[in-house]
Amino acid sequence: MTAAVPTDAELIAAHAAGDPAAFSELVRRHRDRMWAVALRTLRDPEEAADALQDAFISAFRAAGNFRAESQVTTWLHRIVVNACLDRMRRRQARPTVPLPETGFNEPATPRDSMADRETRLVITAALDQLPEDQRTPIVLVDVEGYSVSETAKLLGIAEGTVKSRCARGRAKLAKVLGHLRNPDAIANVPTSESKRRREAR
Repeated sequence: MTAAVPTDAELIAAHAAGDPAAFSELVRRHRDRMWAVALRTLRDPEEAADALQDAFISAFRAAGNFRAESQVTTWLHRIVVNACLDRMRRRQARPTVPLPETGFNEPATPRDSMADRETRLVITAALDQLPEDQRTPIVLVDVEGYSVSETAKLLGIAEGTVKSRCARGRAKLAKVLGHLRNPDAIANVPTSESKRRREAR
């Protein structure tokens, strides 16, 4: 008679109790799924691998605090996403210039590349202006394509909270990034000086 296969929660409890093999089994079960989450979030295999390693180290250390208020997979998802967001913040703080997508001896298009890089930097700077509680769900929903329900589970908050935080963040981004959608709009925005001139007429 074969022994019953332990559940994820039982493996977490066994690990917290000192079983040296329990966490390795948990990693074996969920590594591929967590890898997919990290790669989907970061879109860079090396960054995703590093984030996944960071996440499993964090999970290893925090397993004793797991209270089974959510599924183990949801708990792991949250840790992986947080590790990815940490790497994204560090990467945004040190923006790098992407390699040109041109072949050997092919002429580059520096103006287009520079414009694309400047646009990315503007968007990154705009995201950085948002409070963390708004930036994180916007990155997950609008940038990475997670659904509202997935994002709510990953962040451990209600779906309505995700929607309201995204709405507030998008409103702020719309003001900051409106010129990217309509570059001519800036010329039509009345300044305080022009308003005073019109009022004086």
